Amino acid sequence: MRRTKKAIAFFIALMMLASVLAGCGEDNVTQSAAPSATTAASNFDLSLCLTSEPTTIDPALNAAVDGAIMIQHFFEGLMKWADDGEGNAKLVLGQAASMDKVVNSDGTVTYTFKLRPDAKWSDGTAVTANDFVYSWQRLATPATAAGYAAMIDMVKGYNEVHNGTPTGKFETKTNADTGLAEEVEVIDYADPGTLSVSAPDAGTFVVTLTYDCSYFQEICAFPATYPVRKDIIDSQGDQWTFTPETYMSNGPYKLSEWKHNSYIKGVKNNNYYDLAKLGPDSLTFYLMDDASAIYSAFKSGTLQFIENVPNDEVATLLKSGELQLEDYLGTSYACFNVNKAPFDDARVREALSLAIDRNYIVEKVNQTGENAATAFVPNGIYDADSSAEDFRSVGGDYYSVKTEDYEANCEKARQLLSDAGYPNGEGFPTVEYLYNKDDRNEAVAEALQQMWKTELGVSLTLSSQDWGVVMQTVFSGEFQIARFTWTADYNDPASFLDIWYTNNGNNVTGYSNPKFDEQIDIAKASTEPAKRMEAYHKAEDILIGDDMVVAPLSFFTQMYMLDPTIEGVYYSPLGYFFFGYASKAAA
Repeated sequence: MRRTKKAIAFFIALMMLASVLAGCGEDNVTQSAAPSATTAASNFDLSLCLTSEPTTIDPALNAAVDGAIMIQHFFEGLMKWADDGEGNAKLVLGQAASMDKVVNSDGTVTYTFKLRPDAKWSDGTAVTANDFVYSWQRLATPATAAGYAAMIDMVKGYNEVHNGTPTGKFETKTNADTGLAEEVEVIDYADPGTLSVSAPDAGTFVVTLTYDCSYFQEICAFPATYPVRKDIIDSQGDQWTFTPETYMSNGPYKLSEWKHNSYIKGVKNNNYYDLAKLGPDSLTFYLMDDASAIYSAFKSGTLQFIENVPNDEVATLLKSGELQLEDYLGTSYACFNVNKAPFDDARVREALSLAIDRNYIVEKVNQTGENAATAFVPNGIYDADSSAEDFRSVGGDYYSVKTEDYEANCEKARQLLSDAGYPNGEGFPTVEYLYNKDDRNEAVAEALQQMWKTELGVSLTLSSQDWGVVMQTVFSGEFQIARFTWTADYNDPASFLDIWYTNNGNNVTGYSNPKFDEQIDIAKASTEPAKRMEAYHKAEDILIGDDMVVAPLSFFTQMYMLDPTIEGVYYSPLGYFFFGYASKAAA
């Protein structure tokens, strides 16, 4: 999942603190009233900052970790993440009261979920199995344009519904990029009902998988598979998420207010089955991107939880223990548009990757305990035997990040660039590096700019944009190099490698290699853990070892600050924080 880091330039201060915080935001910042109180002032409102204005809070369309955290407080899937009692998230039943798994004689697997009889929407109507049927079909349907559609590609019938069947017939269409007419093969897409999900009755949801997917239960806790209301979406279309009246949810909280570019507020869902155990009366997600303003708001007590602080404060706050670090399954990388010269040449991509001093970036720029990335799949992802070595240890490194090897890396990079027709960078066009607004992202961008100019003679211009604009630009293919991140949606290499499959909704590079696709197909068709992992290792060999589609920068850690009077917040290394059962410590 893409990781946003305070990406849109907005800061709306509370009226009572306007005099303190005024001037901290960007040009388009205006003062705004605080979110309205729903009950007495003594009630517990938890104020947080995860991101700026989200691109969407539609469970099927969201593709950012920050958005997923919000959505997980408004919605709930068949499974959910619960506190293990020590602040760690563990997988348990959610909207499902029970789950039964049967391995069929043909190798397919059938899951039968019995829904909780007290599962309800925020308007009090019952959550039914048909809600899940509709939502999973909606996710798989190409017209939805969900980047995470392939999340359920193990479900029988998915390929026919989402990818369709070539007919051998062709028709003339205009290419949107070139404006030229071209012959395009007609694809026959199956009816969404072909997807093997069904509701024998209102309380039973049945799904059949083409193979025994080891991480399927985690998929059932992922936002893209959460239920949504067909009647609401039919009547409201893509505007159903915009107002509390139509943003019907089934999780612990319901939308109360969304003041765009200011805050999103949720209050307890009185129809949630676990209402009595919930902590905060309301959760207010402030939408901010300025690290200094965020940190000031935390110090003043306006915010009780933040994930971003000014870069020059990191070392001091880590030393004092105020800034905390958690394990995080994610990778930061420079993403190349492989369909545009000069990045359509793998030698160019590898040259730029080798010339990156990753140790400088993690030690001098980020300073948050991250490791220099030696591949795309990070440390901590399971291999065939999860009790032994992890995927990264088995797969090894694709280049050295040892300090003493950096000059040798640069020598190889210069030779590769020369072989590609750009000796000492001569004739190499000035290219643009795109990143979302954040002082740490800017510092990394400036470091890359300096490294590539010094070592390769390559000139780089820097462009920072709001997160929503970055997303639109990258997904439209209108970029050359972009700062991107990916975090695990479940603990399996598939979460990192499947996205590079041809035409995957999250494959923003435009990369397509039949040899890579073949290894992913082998992995998905295999029920033997060792054979499956062997295919994924071969896939990464092609992706990074041969094609260097992206230049990995660092393997993540998660930093955050939490008001010491707040207890009961728990966390998953997938990057999710959960606040619904938090409490205030006794005075």
